Amino acid sequence: MSQPAPTKTAASSAVADVAQLTLIPAILSLSYVFWIVGGMEMIERLAYYGVKAVATLYAKDPVSKGGLGVTMTDFGTILTVWAMTQSVLPVFTGGLSDRFGYKRTIFASTVVKICGYLTMAAFPTFYGFFAGALVLASGTAVFKPGIQGTLVKATRRENSSMAWGIFYQTVNIGGFLGPLVAGYLRKMEWHYVFLACAAIISLNFLMLLMYTEPGKAEREAELATKRAAGKEKSLAAESLEELAKPHVWVYLLIFSGFWFMFNSLFDVLPAHIEDWVDTRDIVTTIFGSGGPHNELVKFFVDMNPSNTEVLPEGMLNINAMMIMLTCFLFASISGQMKAITSMTIGTLLASLALFLSGASALGWVSIGAIAVYSVGEMLSSPKFSEYIGNFAPADKKGMYLGFSQISLAIGWTLEGQVGPRLYDQFSSKDRFARELLEKNGMDHAAAKAIPQGEAFQKLVDSLGLPAHDVTAQLYALHNPGAMWIFMGAVGVVSAAGIWWYGTWVPGAMARQAARE
Repeated sequence: MSQPAPTKTAASSAVADVAQLTLIPAILSLSYVFWIVGGMEMIERLAYYGVKAVATLYAKDPVSKGGLGVTMTDFGTILTVWAMTQSVLPVFTGGLSDRFGYKRTIFASTVVKICGYLTMAAFPTFYGFFAGALVLASGTAVFKPGIQGTLVKATRRENSSMAWGIFYQTVNIGGFLGPLVAGYLRKMEWHYVFLACAAIISLNFLMLLMYTEPGKAEREAELATKRAAGKEKSLAAESLEELAKPHVWVYLLIFSGFWFMFNSLFDVLPAHIEDWVDTRDIVTTIFGSGGPHNELVKFFVDMNPSNTEVLPEGMLNINAMMIMLTCFLFASISGQMKAITSMTIGTLLASLALFLSGASALGWVSIGAIAVYSVGEMLSSPKFSEYIGNFAPADKKGMYLGFSQISLAIGWTLEGQVGPRLYDQFSSKDRFARELLEKNGMDHAAAKAIPQGEAFQKLVDSLGLPAHDVTAQLYALHNPGAMWIFMGAVGVVSAAGIWWYGTWVPGAMARQAARE
């Protein structure tokens, strides 16, 4: 006898908001396995952001200082391929976790990621870093679905907001420590950064000894049943079939705007802070004119060698620090909102932060922008993963969480091409310095022959003025913060799309269920 088509209520229940447990009961309800995968993600992110937070600075640093000595546009080529590899592969590798087990794929991905960091250390050239980034991206593509699939299996709908919030918080413990380690090591030798990250990620082999895969017996029984019935499909075919569902691909497309902004924070903002933001006022306000004297304080604030400025990675670390300390509180707040409302508000706050980033060269304004962005991120990013994990079919959690990387692929790939190119066009301090040198009488060929990354120092020497005064002069001539208007506008469009999705998706899922 044929079954009636699912009603709209039944069909859309997967994305319906479920009443969440309050703060303390939600935390106490989280299982042992949840905390283990949180620890593994923290270790992986510590290593990953140890490289990601300083990659832009490494690329811009002249060869004479151990960097790659390339333009932001050239670096954008690496970012684009890195983004596509890391974000598109999970569309197909996410199903590997569901089929072969989370533990196996986490182990394999850790081996691959170690190879990526060692490649970066062994070959300090543009193509060496490019190759290392591709290997690292491949390992990350396999790692993510296994970790996030475990998290979904180890939680319930009633505690999912808190689970994703605390998971995001543990992630940012790693995200906070990684740049500090990298900032300390890069002052000695760049390759120490990559060697340290390889050592850090290897700690996950120890964590795997304590890891127990949830739902393993059920997964193996389901696979055995499918194989016996001859119903097991190829991973590629199964993935494409799920991706074709409108409520899946539309969701991924809309949220890509958030990931465009997110990656501009790590790929372009470090260059903007290094070139244009004056952080001396932060140091003098907090520590006085002499700066801090305690070595531990210097490490956590991430100062320059003369203790007069905060380095770009130290500024960006405010983001990870805020999330590390407060994400469980914002998870509780977002748990009391509709998921779509939380994501919309969060994306709008992130957009506001990018507008603020270009509004002033004052260090405290930059800190305020990063703080606003952090609140927006806490309200939107964990909710994005929670939402897709909830509407994923029970036997395809890893696959759908692999799909979530498509949003990152679109956003990061576009940002990797657009962000660095916009920076070179509207904000490049090196280019502006060359132009001013020529206006002041330097031959065009001589100006062009200056190694990448060294033109500003040549200008300072030529003018005989303090570096900060020359920076202020270039800032007044070119208004390099204007590019952030475009970056923030992307988020406004994405927020509008998220709000629209919240009204469209229940009907779309009902129609999809009726067809099935």
